[in-house]
Amino acid sequence: MLNDFKKFIGEEALFKPSEKVLLAVSGGADSVLMAELFFRAGFKFAIAHCNFSLRGKESDDDEVFVAALARKYKVVFYSERFDTGAYAVENKLSIQVAARDLRYKWFDKVAKKNKFAFVATAHHRSDVLETMLINFTRGTGISGLHGIMVKKDKIIRPMLFCTREAIEQYAKENQLGFRYDSSNSSDKYIRNKLRMRVIPTLKEINPGIENTAVFVSKNLHDVELIYNSKIEEERAKCISILKGRTRINIKKLLLLTSPRTYLYEFVREFGFNAKQVEQVLASLKGSESKTFFSGTHRLTREREQLVVSLTARQEEVSTELIIKKKTTKISKPLALSFEFKNRTKKFVVPSASDSVCIDAEKLIFPLTLRRWQHGDRFIPLGMQGQKKVSDLLTDSKVSLSEKENTWVLISAGKIVWVVGMRLDERFKLRERTKKIYFVKLKHKA
Repeated sequence: MLNDFKKFIGEEALFKPSEKVLLAVSGGADSVLMAELFFRAGFKFAIAHCNFSLRGKESDDDEVFVAALARKYKVVFYSERFDTGAYAVENKLSIQVAARDLRYKWFDKVAKKNKFAFVATAHHRSDVLETMLINFTRGTGISGLHGIMVKKDKIIRPMLFCTREAIEQYAKENQLGFRYDSSNSSDKYIRNKLRMRVIPTLKEINPGIENTAVFVSKNLHDVELIYNSKIEEERAKCISILKGRTRINIKKLLLLTSPRTYLYEFVREFGFNAKQVEQVLASLKGSESKTFFSGTHRLTREREQLVVSLTARQEEVSTELIIKKKTTKISKPLALSFEFKNRTKKFVVPSASDSVCIDAEKLIFPLTLRRWQHGDRFIPLGMQGQKKVSDLLTDSKVSLSEKENTWVLISAGKIVWVVGMRLDERFKLRERTKKIYFVKLKHKA
């Protein structure tokens, strides 16, 4: 098992032996074995545990167990308790989604503050199959069909080389104590229904179905990369942006192999769904102009173009604020402070997400502060290619209210900072940087 574990990490280039990894440990067999393998492999790690306060004493006992595990390995232990039920109600989420949001936000916070290169979760091959089936059952695109990936940004899954059965068998044979989550025996959750009722039948047909799922998942991920590349290629040909409005050339759209698919990809980031796309395409057969609405945008035919723009309500909240070179602080719409600093040897770049250090020489004043807009793109710190701000928000699992209150700082048309979240790679401090523009967020409006 240990050799397979180290081989998998090497083949997938998950992390370097010199890098610190934060392990997400629930106390279950999979995460306990992950911690054991990290320890035996001699990797640098710490343990993080979330107490979601959903199972009373059982949840508290899980936390005590994992704390003892950290002491056993003599590593740092981080823990956090959440009122998951209240968070779910407040954000209109299911308990499962609320728990996922809370844990990934907290893992990211701990990792950044303590300079961990990656966060490792203990997802295994059985999870890949279950996730693919869940997404297929609910309806999904290619990204949902390929399920869990071995590496995504700072999240890694070093246990994807083995199945749940192999993990539990190894844990028992090697007398690794672990906690059992009583909710796993309840069939009120779709994942448990699939695990207990559907997957056993699939294994009768194909005993190696979990390995097959991983193989298919990798193929689908490759397909997704090709698909996205083609979408972006045709987007550049079909779409223009003028005065904040997205304009889609109808003639060019209809000449594409599958106008429905392309149009859906062009407008889904504005909140339009597949059914609305069908309606839009049907409306193009007539001469009458129709308007369609999402929660934030309107889509209207204007002669030979489909024009996407903010609704009046959204336009009201999309006001821009000009930040001059002499501006030192503002209180609305966000409480921000601005300061030029000389870079010295003693200067330490803050790790908190509520402040940012920008290469002052890269800035062109005045700067603009505004709410993010669909279609906004930037180059996230540490990356080479562009990423949509909407994708950053989705990947960060932010709630709807947080999405609506996300702002961007702009210099000469380029996003410098998604406020409170991510700096643009083009504006980071470099070795030759002498002047720093330090911006700190006190609180959101």
